[in-house]
Amino acid sequence: MTTATPRRDSIKHVFLWPAFLVVLVVSLFPLIYALSVSFQTMRLVPPSPPRFVGLDNYAAVLASGRFWGSIWTTAVIVFVSVALQYVIGLVLALALHHNVKGASLYRVTFLLPMFLAPVCVALIARMIFHPVLGPLNDGLTLLGAANIPFLTSPGLAVGVLISVEVWQWTPFVVLLMLAGLQGLPSEVFEAARVDDIPAWRRFTGITFPMLLPLSVAVIFIRLIEGFKLIDTVFVLTGGGPGTATETLTLFAYSEGFKKFNIGMTSALSFMFLIVVIVFGTLYLAAAQRLTRRFT
Repeated sequence: MTTATPRRDSIKHVFLWPAFLVVLVVSLFPLIYALSVSFQTMRLVPPSPPRFVGLDNYAAVLASGRFWGSIWTTAVIVFVSVALQYVIGLVLALALHHNVKGASLYRVTFLLPMFLAPVCVALIARMIFHPVLGPLNDGLTLLGAANIPFLTSPGLAVGVLISVEVWQWTPFVVLLMLAGLQGLPSEVFEAARVDDIPAWRRFTGITFPMLLPLSVAVIFIRLIEGFKLIDTVFVLTGGGPGTATETLTLFAYSEGFKKFNIGMTSALSFMFLIVVIVFGTLYLAAAQRLTRRFT
């Protein structure tokens, strides 16, 4: 058995450190620069020289009703859609795992929405749910019902966004949960069948607890991705009607690329980061306690 020579160890660092430093600079420089800008007043249009204002930008963000409204809208869309994604995805994964008829075809079909770009999905949904020309309202008209303002009513618009998110990202949950089900030890379930344990008890007492760590990870991934939602909302509703469907990321986009208020946008971005970090910490702490309870 040979051991690495000091020369080989030094050569290893020659290749590793330059790449590490490049990634570090590319990652940290924008973050540090944005943090410094968040303490300044800076506008691109009309151009104005940066001026240090301390925590004024953060105070303005916290005093903005639009900021709190966007947090509430984001939370509703994310929590409801992710809950539905997990429940539907787990049910579909269980069905596919037990080899229902046509399971191979279903596996391919269920994964198709995930491969589409969110902008394309939003454009298709915008045509389907159009209040006047959409095929859904055309069908209602043929049945003698009145047109439903899917995209111009605040509550219905949020519901449409939730349904689009569920349709597109449930396949992601199906894929991971199906992989988790296939990785469970079959001996445990064979012993449960020998003991004549009902299917529902096998699920609640064996399957679900064993899948709980994976479920925590899947839900966490979808929640974090959901908080970054902007493309679907931008194309489908534009944040409207009014600001009823405006998410945090769309609010930051409006401040930065429409009003060109760079200082406020930087402060808003870091407030968003704080919200995600606090939520992620609380979620992982609660999930850890829940996992310990079931294991």
